[in-house]
Amino acid sequence: VQLVESGGGLVQAGGSLRLSCTTSGFSFDDYTIGWYRQAPGKEREAVSCIVGRDGSTSYEDFAQGRFTISADKAKKIVYLQLTGLKPEDTAVYFCGNRAGRSVRHGTCRWIAAYERWGQGTQVTVSS
Repeated sequence: VQLVESGGGLVQAGGSLRLSCTTSGFSFDDYTIGWYRQAPGKEREAVSCIVGRDGSTSYEDFAQGRFTISADKAKKIVYLQLTGLKPEDTAVYFCGNRAGRSVRHGTCRWIAAYERWGQGTQVTVSS
């Protein structure tokens, strides 16, 4: 099982980035993929997640309207489009996989349920 993040970088406030999470070694249809982030000195927090099978999505409040999660099932890649970036979005962004096909009832935030994480990709937003 592997998840590999890419696409991070340094951008100015208001800019955009598209992060990619390339997955392999598990049944994409049977899993939900979540994007999390961790800023220095802070706990890892959920950003958004997507069900591999049907594309159902969920967003945290701070991500709603600015970030968009999507998936290419054929390639088993999950994207996170970041727009309107703010300095407080600076963090290492991780993707992880969680068995199951639901994003309801706050399940995206069940961090202990994620089986594997990628190494992360750094996003830095300058003011």
